[in-house]
Amino acid sequence: MDGGKTRNRVPLTAVLAANSISTAGTSLTLIGVPWFVLETTGSAGRAGVVAFCATLPIVVSALIGGPVIDRIGRRRVSVASDTVCGLAVAAVPLLHYADALAFWTLCVLMAVNGLAHTPGNTARYVLVPDLAAHAGTTLARAASLFDAVSRGARMVGAALAGVLIALVGAETVLLLDAATFLTSAALIAAGVRGVRAAEPVKAAAPVSLRTYRRELREGYAYLFGNRLLLGVVVTVLFMNGTDQGWNAVLLPVHASAELGGARDLGLLTALFGAGGLTGALLYGAVGHRYSRRAVFSVCVVLCGAPRFLVAALTGTTLPLAVTMVLSGVAGGVLNPILTTVIYGSVPDELRSRVSGALTAGCELAMPVGGLAAGLLVEGAGASGALLAMGAVYLVATLSPLVFPAWRRMDDEPSAGSVDRAGAVDLAGEAVSS
Repeated sequence: MDGGKTRNRVPLTAVLAANSISTAGTSLTLIGVPWFVLETTGSAGRAGVVAFCATLPIVVSALIGGPVIDRIGRRRVSVASDTVCGLAVAAVPLLHYADALAFWTLCVLMAVNGLAHTPGNTARYVLVPDLAAHAGTTLARAASLFDAVSRGARMVGAALAGVLIALVGAETVLLLDAATFLTSAALIAAGVRGVRAAEPVKAAAPVSLRTYRRELREGYAYLFGNRLLLGVVVTVLFMNGTDQGWNAVLLPVHASAELGGARDLGLLTALFGAGGLTGALLYGAVGHRYSRRAVFSVCVVLCGAPRFLVAALTGTTLPLAVTMVLSGVAGGVLNPILTTVIYGSVPDELRSRVSGALTAGCELAMPVGGLAAGLLVEGAGASGALLAMGAVYLVATLSPLVFPAWRRMDDEPSAGSVDRAGAVDLAGEAVSS
């Protein structure tokens, strides 16, 4: 029961299971949709356009959705989000089978999927601290488990996508993806019922444009008032933008032209996920003993640019596979550091609003990344595009070594302490997002 002494692990287990299933489905989309576009159009540019249409609404919903989540209720938002995503993804192969899928229709369906996807992710993410208390476990343990389960699901989903695309085609993979979203919705609907933190905020002011704008402004003011959080957002913004170009265009094109096709694409993505899971577990076991800033600064450089360089300079699977594992390990260390910093610094009443602002900032460049990658491939070739985007990634990840605000990453936990500028000090040990 909420706020009582009775421990109930069912809601936390339901959220972990739902998020893992939804994440596995997202991996199917991540591989299935670009491959479907390349198979049906043969155009890297069109793959970039679809990636743009899929990610721009993600940014829009993150920009404006924070206050809505608390008013509607985190449980309801998560269920509605997964249901809409499932229906949008299922429509792609069904319309294709009926010979009624125009390119603009595909773009619209991916836009609907993107618009609905972020609120559900945010709703589950911000529930973790409350469900940890509900289950009688620590925040660090629950958040680490959330990250580890998500990474494992991402790895399994990627491996399945590669194999299934080769065996039964991208259309069937997208139907399976739709089923995962609907399963996630059912788990949240049943498993999180009765948890007070998942229900609408009844004490909120009456709904009006003025209160909505005030609540939205509070989330962004909090973000802009904290230099470390702002530095994190700017760095991750560039990382996510180039990663979107990598996942939606560059890696599928490279796998199709130079490697073994969909199976290698799934293998490489799964190896990156396996490395990420290993990195998260390693950090939980020993990494927390060292300086957070030092560990983060090294791993953030290793997680991105090397992949682009190796893919640009080699045309075989093995070197890139090794690089993907090592980059994944480095990337797996990052989220455990960042998430506890975020959880530890943001008050509960602002969590949905600030989390929405963080998500919007971090994902702002994703639409441009996918579109730019497609245009670069068509204009400069795959190798030139890989080198150009890898250079952007490298410059972005040097930020923790250059800017003084990152030194606060090693501050002791002090959530709620306010400095003279009005910012809340960051804190915490490691967790994830």
